[in-house]
Amino acid sequence: MLEHIAEIASAQLPNLSSIDILESLMNREKLGSTGIGNGIAIPHGRIKNSSKAVAVLLVTHKGVNYDAIDKRPVDIFFALLVPEDQCDTHLATLASIAKTFDNKDVLRKIRRAETDLDLYNIIEAA
Repeated sequence: MLEHIAEIASAQLPNLSSIDILESLMNREKLGSTGIGNGIAIPHGRIKNSSKAVAVLLVTHKGVNYDAIDKRPVDIFFALLVPEDQCDTHLATLASIAKTFDNKDVLRKIRRAETDLDLYNIIEAA
C-alpha cells in the first residue's frame, strides 16, 4: 500500500522519486504503525526538496493487515507528506486528520463513496 501511495504522490512531487517518498513513509513506519484503529491508517513523512505538502487518500474494498493498534484490517489510508522544514504544520495537520476520521458519519460516507470526486468532496466538507 505504501508503494502505491508513493507512486501517486510522486506525480505531484516532480523533484522526488517514488522511492524517495516510500523511504520517507517507511522511516516513519519503523517507529511504529500509523494504523490508528477503526480501519484507518495515517502514514506520513517529511520530504526534502519540496515546498508543498501532498495528501493521498486511498480506500480499499477489502481491509489490509497493517499492524493497527486495534489489530483490525485497514481500509482507509490517508497519507500525508510535508516538507521537512514545516514540522509545526505537519503536526497540526495530523491532528486535524485524526479528528476528522474520528467522526463516524465521515467514515461511513468515505466507505460508501463511489468515485474519487466523491472522496474529495467528503474530505473537503469535513
